[in-house]
Amino acid sequence: MPVRATIAAVPPQLSADLRLVLGDEELLVARAVSEAIDAARAVEPDAEVRQYAASELVPGELAEMTSPSLFGGRRVLVIRGGQDAKKDLAAALLQYVRDPDPDVSLVITHAGGAKGKALADGLRGAGVRVIPAARITRHRERVDFVRAEVRRLGGKCAEDAAEALIAAVGSDLRELVAACSQLVADTGGRIGADTVARYYRGRAEVSGFTVADAAMVGDVPAALEALRWALHIGVDPVPIADALADGVRTVARVASAGRGNAYQLASALGMPAWKIERAQRLARGWTPEGLVAAMRVAADCNAEVKGGADDRGYALERAIFAVAAARNGARAR
Repeated sequence: MPVRATIAAVPPQLSADLRLVLGDEELLVARAVSEAIDAARAVEPDAEVRQYAASELVPGELAEMTSPSLFGGRRVLVIRGGQDAKKDLAAALLQYVRDPDPDVSLVITHAGGAKGKALADGLRGAGVRVIPAARITRHRERVDFVRAEVRRLGGKCAEDAAEALIAAVGSDLRELVAACSQLVADTGGRIGADTVARYYRGRAEVSGFTVADAAMVGDVPAALEALRWALHIGVDPVPIADALADGVRTVARVASAGRGNAYQLASALGMPAWKIERAQRLARGWTPEGLVAAMRVAADCNAEVKGGADDRGYALERAIFAVAAARNGARAR
């Protein structure tokens, strides 16, 4: 019985190129679709590409597009928004992938989640290749993405280098991809924190993290100078507000963990040792009450910068004064 159960669980081997792009991160979805088209055109440069919205496609059209062509030739069929497919189309797709045309490359994008889950599960169970494209929301995931992107390009990126690159470039995936590509091309592929500092020195010096670090040690003049210069050269206020919030949260987490070796705390806190060491330095002079007040300031600043404030630069300046006041034991306003 165990042997039969194991054999039954193995997905079938498909004779055609069938891909399910699962997730809603636009960059990753676009890349996965492009890779499928490139793969087909590597076999046949003149491969025809057709793209449709699942919400507008009907089973009859699907049958027409996937039927063997009298003239032969490879075709690529991209169906976007699979979660919006109606039941009859979902059933037709599941039936088709059981016996696909080897000359048709089928790519179905699906946002994931509960909507249309039966189609996604059915395609996966039928052996369709699943390409993850989930939205990247956490800092840890973004660090992993940068390191994986450098590996994809044939290079190697240390964790502290990925952290430094995000600090210098920001959290936008398209900008990070472009930065990774440039660094790999210019360095031969081995990327360390010193490499990032050398290539992005000017930009890193006026990043949100520079503003946040100065605010966290109570150096209001330095924080305001860095902020005004950053805004002057076009740094968006949102990542500055995010950096301030991240700085306060990181110091609070490290301070609550107590004193200890950064390398010993790294595993428990899920942070790189160098970031813990920096937070330990920034934590000097802070009280628990002050950190609670600073977290409120950072949260209010984020809300204002991301939609509630008429003057986002002024909102950030107010936050710098308030964080410094919290550090000095005054009531944050």
